[in-house]
Amino acid sequence: MTAANELLSLAGETVLVTGASRGIGAGIAHALGVAGATVVGTATTEAGAAAITERFRQVGIRGRGLVLDASSAASVGNAQKDIDSREGGVTVLVNNAGITRDNLLLRMKDEEWDSVIATNLSSVFLTSKAFVRGMLKQRHGRIINISSVIGAMGNAGQANYAAAKAGMVGFSKSLAREVGSRGITVNVVAPGFIQTDMTSSMPEEQRARLAAQIPLQRLGSVDDVAGVVLFLASRAGAYVTGETIHVNGGLFMV
Repeated sequence: MTAANELLSLAGETVLVTGASRGIGAGIAHALGVAGATVVGTATTEAGAAAITERFRQVGIRGRGLVLDASSAASVGNAQKDIDSREGGVTVLVNNAGITRDNLLLRMKDEEWDSVIATNLSSVFLTSKAFVRGMLKQRHGRIINISSVIGAMGNAGQANYAAAKAGMVGFSKSLAREVGSRGITVNVVAPGFIQTDMTSSMPEEQRARLAAQIPLQRLGSVDDVAGVVLFLASRAGAYVTGETIHVNGGLFMV
């Protein structure tokens, strides 16, 4: 194994990726599994969890799918006990679970606000609180929160989503200061427009307009995001904490 491969190896790590059924979450779970980690990927249904388990089996990744409602303290607590008993505790937590409920503010229903904040932001509090305990005991851990360029730029019709994704950044900086002395890093990855099932369903003309706004002249790939997460999860990223890494092809530059 080369020195570079050793730096990016996740052998011996146990990873939890929320929202791993498809898209960015599935890509992250795959990349970290290929790097040697045991991966638990979550879905909201039994069928989704079974599909993750089968996907891992087909490509030789150690791990399984697990049903989780990341916005529920009870569900998170049950998941934590289950993983502790079967895999021995999480050392890398990737908070990727998220939903959208877009609407202009004056038309936005309370439920549209509450559900997005619960799933996209409160879930990060719940999972981090549950799994950081084991990391503190081991004096080692990585927490990586998947935000969005929308949290930095804003977007009409997405006040709820933007608020949740921006909230991740402040949360992560604060937690990074709390746990850094115990060898735990906390960072944010903020993707821009990424080629997923959702963007693939857009008309070609609309996707071309999106790409035209990006200096690199293309939508990002799931691998573009997963590679940054792998860096932060590995020894290569051990001295990076409290940071937000934007993966958007130059659409938004800090």
